[in-house]
Amino acid sequence: MTESQDNTINANLTPLPDKVGVDGLEDKWRGVWDENEVYKFQGTRDRKAVYSIDTPPPTVSGHLHVGHVFSYTHTDVIARFKRMNGYDVFYPMGWDDNGLPTERRVQNYYGVRVDTSLKYDPNFVPPFEGTDGKKIDAKDQVPISRKNFIELCEKLTAQDEKQFEALWRSLGLSIDWSQTYHTIGEHPQRVAQKAFLRNLARGEAYQKDAPGLWDVTFQTAVAQAELESREYPGFYHKLAFRFEDGTPIYIETTRPELLAACGALIAHPDDERYKQYFGQYVYSPLFHVKVPILAHKAAEMDKGAGIAMCCTFGDVTDVEWWRDLNLPLRSIIQRNGRIVMDTPDWIEDEEGKRIFQ
Repeated sequence: MTESQDNTINANLTPLPDKVGVDGLEDKWRGVWDENEVYKFQGTRDRKAVYSIDTPPPTVSGHLHVGHVFSYTHTDVIARFKRMNGYDVFYPMGWDDNGLPTERRVQNYYGVRVDTSLKYDPNFVPPFEGTDGKKIDAKDQVPISRKNFIELCEKLTAQDEKQFEALWRSLGLSIDWSQTYHTIGEHPQRVAQKAFLRNLARGEAYQKDAPGLWDVTFQTAVAQAELESREYPGFYHKLAFRFEDGTPIYIETTRPELLAACGALIAHPDDERYKQYFGQYVYSPLFHVKVPILAHKAAEMDKGAGIAMCCTFGDVTDVEWWRDLNLPLRSIIQRNGRIVMDTPDWIEDEEGKRIFQ
């Protein structure tokens, strides 16, 4: 705007667009925020002036959905509120690229699978990249060494993380993008190792045989969050456990193959049918293993015979009983999903040994 000698004001007006739009505004303001370090954690103030946010890292091998947007919006509102109140806000972003989801994605994306017997090939090239969401059967996947597979994991997760970051940036989240980490990165590994060594020095680390979730096909541990419950047809099998005098007590089970792993019979403490037997012992069919009859509130009186055998481990209830009642660990399933070949030492009866073999 200028003013002439005759006091006439000349305005240099920008023509109004036919349609108002926001094209380019996101990139423009993201650039301004990054340049001015608006959301950067300074780390120069007293601890009392710092507000730190423990950001739960999303799994980059999955797909973002509106739930992610909602949950991080909540966090961002708090982060902005704390900045407005004068705090130096530590708001990082992490990527959870560890575990089975990443392995499966790499297998399907590159058409490969791990074979620990193979040597590292520095010149390996995967058969393809990307399958448009199709799953590749294990028999069609090219076997590669562990090191080659890890390299592909790191390569693909790096690509996925860029896409995730672009989405979060487009939402305008006030994250300090100079503070990022990923769970298979070297720094988190070192932090976890140092934390464990500190636990060990304090006497807080211990070794114990305990149950774990295991994928018998891909030979890897599985997180509980990766499980999916499905109903499928089954059958009850009626088995007779016997007291010393031969009197039977019947249980009904859908897992008779775990009979050799039985450590106890469990009934509900209020079940009048079995109260008289608590604390007594019976012998398992076929293997003649002596097991106690115990009470636990997790037993279901209206399911099957109301009394169940606890085998380590048939399901999560078995884990609960084993832990709460301090039962012996009798595992008979190998990592390949098959029953062990050698006769367990708790089967002492000669006929029971013969039957197991």
